[in-house]
Amino acid sequence: MEEMNQNHHDDLVLFVNGKKVVQRNADPEMTLLTFLRRKLSLTGTKLGCAEGGCGACTVMVSRFNSHHNQIIHHAVNACLAPLCSLHHCAVTTVEGIGSVASKLHPVQERIAKAHGSQCGFCTPGIVMSMYALLKNSPQPSMQDMEEAFQGNLCRCTGYRAILEGYKTFAKQGGCCGGRRKGNGCCMTSAHEDEHVNGDSTHSGQQLFDPSEFMPLDPTQEIIFPPELISLGKQPPRSLRFIGERVLWIQPSSLNELLQLKAVYPAAKLVVGNTEVGIEMKFKNLLYPVILAPAYIQELSSIQYTENGIEFGASVTLTVLGKKLREEVDKLPSYKTEVFQAILEQLRWFAGQQIRNVAAIGGNIMTASPISDLNPLFMAAGCKLTLMSKEGKRVLQMDDKFFSGYRKTALKPEEILLSIEIPYTKKGQYFSAFKQSTRKEDDIATVTCGMNVIFQQGSNIIQDIQLSYGGMAPTTVLTTATCNRLIGRRWGEELMEDACSSLAEEMTLSPSAPGGMVTYRRALTISLFFKFYLTVQQKLAQMHLSVEDVKPNYASAIELFHVDSPTSVQLYQTVPPGQSTDDMVGRPIMHLSALKQATGEAVYCDDIPQYENGLYLALVTSTKAHAYIKSIETDDAMAVPGVVTFVSAKDLPGSNETGPAVYDETVFADKVTCVGHIVGAIVADTQAHAQRAAKAVKISYEELQPVIVTIQDAIANQSFYRPVRMIEKGDLAKGFHESDNILEGEIHIGGQEHFYLETNCTLAVPRGEDGEMELFVSTQSASKTQALVAKALGVPASHIVCRVKRMGGGFGGKESRSAILSTVVAVAAHKVKRPVRCMLDRDEDMLVSGGRHPFFGRYKVGFKKNGKVMALDVTYYSNVGNSMDLSLSIMERALFHMDNCYNIPHIRGTGYMCKTNLPSNTAFRGFGGPQGMMVSESWISDVALCCGIPAEQVREINLYKQGECTPFNQCLEQFTIDRCWEECMNISDFHQRKARVELYNKQHRWTKRGLSIIPTKFGISFTAIFLNQAGALVHIYTDGSVLLTHGGTEMGQGLHTKMIQVASKTLEIPTSKIHISETCTNTVPNTSPTAASASSDLNGMAVYNACQTLLQRLDPYKARNPKGSWEDWVKAAYFDRVNLSANGFYRTPDLGYDFETNSGRPFNYFSYGVAVSEVEIDCLTGSHKNLHTSIVMDVGKSLNPALDIGQVEGAFMQGVGLFTLEELRYSPQGHLYTRGPGMYKIPAFGDIPTELKVSLLRDAPNEKAIFSSKAVGEPPLFLAASVFYAIKDAITAARAESGLSGPFRLDSPATPERIRNACEDKFTKLCPPPEPGTYTPWDVRV
Repeated sequence: MEEMNQNHHDDLVLFVNGKKVVQRNADPEMTLLTFLRRKLSLTGTKLGCAEGGCGACTVMVSRFNSHHNQIIHHAVNACLAPLCSLHHCAVTTVEGIGSVASKLHPVQERIAKAHGSQCGFCTPGIVMSMYALLKNSPQPSMQDMEEAFQGNLCRCTGYRAILEGYKTFAKQGGCCGGRRKGNGCCMTSAHEDEHVNGDSTHSGQQLFDPSEFMPLDPTQEIIFPPELISLGKQPPRSLRFIGERVLWIQPSSLNELLQLKAVYPAAKLVVGNTEVGIEMKFKNLLYPVILAPAYIQELSSIQYTENGIEFGASVTLTVLGKKLREEVDKLPSYKTEVFQAILEQLRWFAGQQIRNVAAIGGNIMTASPISDLNPLFMAAGCKLTLMSKEGKRVLQMDDKFFSGYRKTALKPEEILLSIEIPYTKKGQYFSAFKQSTRKEDDIATVTCGMNVIFQQGSNIIQDIQLSYGGMAPTTVLTTATCNRLIGRRWGEELMEDACSSLAEEMTLSPSAPGGMVTYRRALTISLFFKFYLTVQQKLAQMHLSVEDVKPNYASAIELFHVDSPTSVQLYQTVPPGQSTDDMVGRPIMHLSALKQATGEAVYCDDIPQYENGLYLALVTSTKAHAYIKSIETDDAMAVPGVVTFVSAKDLPGSNETGPAVYDETVFADKVTCVGHIVGAIVADTQAHAQRAAKAVKISYEELQPVIVTIQDAIANQSFYRPVRMIEKGDLAKGFHESDNILEGEIHIGGQEHFYLETNCTLAVPRGEDGEMELFVSTQSASKTQALVAKALGVPASHIVCRVKRMGGGFGGKESRSAILSTVVAVAAHKVKRPVRCMLDRDEDMLVSGGRHPFFGRYKVGFKKNGKVMALDVTYYSNVGNSMDLSLSIMERALFHMDNCYNIPHIRGTGYMCKTNLPSNTAFRGFGGPQGMMVSESWISDVALCCGIPAEQVREINLYKQGECTPFNQCLEQFTIDRCWEECMNISDFHQRKARVELYNKQHRWTKRGLSIIPTKFGISFTAIFLNQAGALVHIYTDGSVLLTHGGTEMGQGLHTKMIQVASKTLEIPTSKIHISETCTNTVPNTSPTAASASSDLNGMAVYNACQTLLQRLDPYKARNPKGSWEDWVKAAYFDRVNLSANGFYRTPDLGYDFETNSGRPFNYFSYGVAVSEVEIDCLTGSHKNLHTSIVMDVGKSLNPALDIGQVEGAFMQGVGLFTLEELRYSPQGHLYTRGPGMYKIPAFGDIPTELKVSLLRDAPNEKAIFSSKAVGEPPLFLAASVFYAIKDAITAARAESGLSGPFRLDSPATPERIRNACEDKFTKLCPPPEPGTYTPWDVRV
């Protein structure tokens, strides 16, 4: 065997997009994604997270199953699938199903034309998830579709448009019996008819026309290769693939597997690689021998036994679910209680792509303490068959099976052969529960399986098993509690005793890993209470219980279910006489959408590899505050393929850097945060560079203090200067005139940008005069150019920075992208070869910073009727280890401290906290949302204090036309009152409120809440000099136009809008105009694409350039009025007229002075109002977004489809900020949440069940191009309506426990915060530990 091992290599044979690929020397460590992108140059499949959590890398894998004689198609994550596992498989990627150049597939066409692709980075993965679904089910239901997308994330669109486009594939009958009208469902037309009132300009018109879509034609698909069918019918043979560090063996029989396990007892068995792949990548573990048993018949067989069904250990979760569903449908319900519970858990188990490959045996053997299924298997007493070459043994899965953290009772040479899942019998009841931050594709906070057996025909307990995950280092049984309950009657008294006993038995150290200790303890009791009620109800139905469940308790036992979403979009159509060539105001598709849907759109890392190109990996600090004593690189340099280590001594120019002030370094000498860049490794492949980077050893001299939180900074007086203040009126007088004064606090957590494309740079030295060309994913090409030039010690004119497009930005690539670009440029300069680096998700989240956490303290004086008279508010922001753009962010927070409310006497103060965290930075809203969130907190407190409905308090305090803000800017063209009124109407606010109140009277353990929130957002860069833009327009002799402007495209449709502007101005069709890229050698000194102002600024610059060209063409038009555009262009060319013009624009009349509180900081304001309704589960803290109506004033929309896309996308990002996304740091400043596994952005299932978006009509804005308004950032804050609806629901829950008046709810309103705020008899059993008596696992920064 060992000899074979030394010499014997097998060839790997697979098909990719119908073409046969034979890979000699396949590397067991290579993933399918790396193989597709680097070896086959198929770059349509994207890297989003490398842990199977975002779906950007989804492809379809098809294989022939000889046992069932059928071809099986699955969506899988290419980032986790080992190349070696795909022998004799057919892989289909996004390029294989269609292209713009040849023919689109309907799946590609529909997502693009329905406006479901913005930045486009997630689009190929979503396309392939849908394609795989249609391959298995040509007419899927909406539920099938929602399940298929559980493993896909999108950060731009807000998901609605994607579902809308793909709804057109769903089988007829959905919600409206197939009478679907336009782009919603029957609900749409009903609401539109109500709302249109016969007015033809108010859109009943659709954003897209489904009748134009190509039909789905299954005969056009790639044929499964017949060669694979014949190969699949041959007897299996064992395979060996040998890499640099890993031997991969695929045994052909069970006997061979057992022999191998005896020789290699430490070998890992891998089926889906969904756990081992992550351990090797993120935990730096190495498994030198991997055994792949996926094709061994005994391990994938399913057999019926007398007591249940025995599943082979390598049966996948998808197959398990399918089999159990068949049994549940055909057997009597009492027999399948365990099966039903497993199916309920599988609904929320990872994403479809993971379930398709992850094996049931892997789930057990991983022994994760938060496994979704192990508590069920344990409570059900499943039997496990273990085997080694010595023979078989059968173990019951009980509390002895898991011997320690991630350890089991198996001997090293044993394997898990199968698991028997038992039938249940009459008088036996089984339930499973899982609680997590996000419902879809999330790791559990607490899971449990609960099993009770009653004595025949009675309600006396014969046996009970309660098993929990997430409460100890292993899955545990609550033996003490169970023993106390046996022999007792099922009733109220038993429930009370069980809860007290669980509170005693299920304790957790206050420092327990995972944190949330009080919440987790409360969950063990709350989930048991749900089980108690479920069983009570079933006993009552069997007439075995004295009393049935109270009607107002019934909703506590309903399984979590969300209806398929419906939506309405309303916008003003173009006037009847508008020329068909004039595209301004029409909902045209994003001009790159089709390319994005086919994988042909080129992103930074898709640029083909240069022949002598190298890869870079960062070396970062593991300490938050320390001097570097030494850097040891010998081990790193010994890794194959390593070329050099780059550090501060390799800088030809300056080590000082920073976007606004030079208070940062390119390479650290003293580290001031975990993740501080110390150096970088350059190697021949990304894998070698990353492996070597981990081998660099740094020794530190640690320094004190380590300041991580805002509270630490306040205690240490660690602030950046200046402290900003805005004051108006007379505070003392205002408080004196008030009837009431209250004080309060709110903490608003930070947020990770989670653009799907991480930071990426490719630097190409040009070999002379220090010239260098950079291809960068950045919002700020000019700043990148300037900082790279500074680091290299050359003039900026020698550096060219080019941006084709970004896979999302949201502010995260405005300044922080330069920290990577400068390092890559220095490395390229050193090795004199092209160098590229695309950060992995965990690196990007570690080094790049995010939205600033804010802490707000306020004192507010108000009258009895809720009118606010005086406000004194102080903001603290967690800035991190450098200033970055934090001063401008704090200024914008202060400019928005009033939101939409007129407060006569007001003072706002802003402190910037200097901490040992990676520098926080720009993020959509730029401090505005944090400023307004604090104002909504005190408005909500005032309402609770006065006992007046919150909407009345908000309305009574709203600004009116012509009133002035605290910074003395008067509000012109003020539309908030119109937005408010329309939003009240389209949401049926008053009827909805009555229904919520009725619901809350009838339900004790679920509550609904309703909230209406306005927003006012100032448009302009607060740094005046940035309010400028340039454009360059070339007309070529064939009449085609090349347009360049200073803005970058990151999915927001800026290039599309600029082409619409140029088309209208030049009066030519958009098809004649092309934008290639943004580049510093065409338009210099550009401002970053930020502050929502890019359409305003660049649009005016484009207009200016086009006007210049029109004036030059006028004489030729006059001479030949009937001629064509091409005729006029040719005539001008032959007359030697310059057909190239640059345009420029600067926003007029701007400028504000903090000293005198005078001037105009903003050109104008964007306004909006949203109403949201939610439902919370008081026992678990979960919530559902039931309804949202948004009315947004975007002036006269340049493109309603793009603008509605921006409104919905910003809103969903705000939903993440205020209800889901939580950055978690250790007290030493280590970031725990470094990928989609632990950091949850909203998923498809988080969109409101009913979503209405209306663009305010007849509201032209003369301050911007063609009367439009900015739309990127303003809608984000409207998601606060969801937060305050949750707070409203919690208020109703607290009233049940006799609690009233203001209470503090910090953001985000996670299930933990919701549950802890809904105080009741169960939370009383779990008091929180005393602060200061322990070191917490995580701290709130």
